[in-house]
Amino acid sequence: MAGSSFGKNGDCPRFFMKNFLFELCAENVEAAQAAEAGGADRIELCSQLSIGGITPEAELVAETIAALSIPVHVLIRPRGGDFVFSAVEFAQMRRQVEHAKLAGAAGVAIGVLLPNGRVDVERSRELVRTGHPMSVTYHRAFDETADLNQALEDVIQTGADCLLTSGGAPDVLNGAEAIARLHNQARGRLDIMAGGGLKLTNLAEVVRRTGVSYLHGSLSRTNGSRPSETQKRTELGEASKKSETNGHLAVSRQAMLEADVRESIRLLRAEIEARESSAHAAH
Repeated sequence: MAGSSFGKNGDCPRFFMKNFLFELCAENVEAAQAAEAGGADRIELCSQLSIGGITPEAELVAETIAALSIPVHVLIRPRGGDFVFSAVEFAQMRRQVEHAKLAGAAGVAIGVLLPNGRVDVERSRELVRTGHPMSVTYHRAFDETADLNQALEDVIQTGADCLLTSGGAPDVLNGAEAIARLHNQARGRLDIMAGGGLKLTNLAEVVRRTGVSYLHGSLSRTNGSRPSETQKRTELGEASKKSETNGHLAVSRQAMLEADVRESIRLLRAEIEARESSAHAAH
């Protein structure tokens, strides 16, 4: 379903004719801009990634959307912790979806569970309808469910057009087989996007083992993400030059993130092309 999301101001997003998508999870405008410069297809904007992410402030949403030409999706989560929300919290989530739509976001990422741990189809569907015509991703609340196969069918019933998952595992590599099964089960009824602990060092293996074409990650170097030695020497040299020119460490971090995103896109493209070549050869 690549290209099903709305682009900024309703135009077709830049990945419309591509057969893969890379979404970067960003906490600020600078990271989002670095991701766009590196070739990311879209941004998931959030705050407080250290607790799994919550909805960013309205000012940050507006500033980020204005600064980018690629689609911005906004995380809808009023607090950290579990995904069973009170009536007051759910009303807040509805308002957050409405605010994101008014701000010009291309989509939102949502997730609501029932006290028994199953997907709350009714309230999730309400958020999807509130967000229409924005694209909606059901986020990793999904990974907290006990029965992933049933949970996938429930998510499809909500009307969401994308599911972000680590396959119920702590990270995408450990959950690769489960993601592959979910991808096959979905049969194109919604997009399966692998995310959670994605690193440059495991990205190619994740794509090969899962069969997915959509990836999501923050590429934080604190979570173990590392570039290749060649890339490290080349790209960090460029980052150092930028840092010296501008006199700010933040510029260096931006340059490193841009380089990491660019390398992620290169790896993803290479794996998808290899997959397609194998498929054509088999026929």
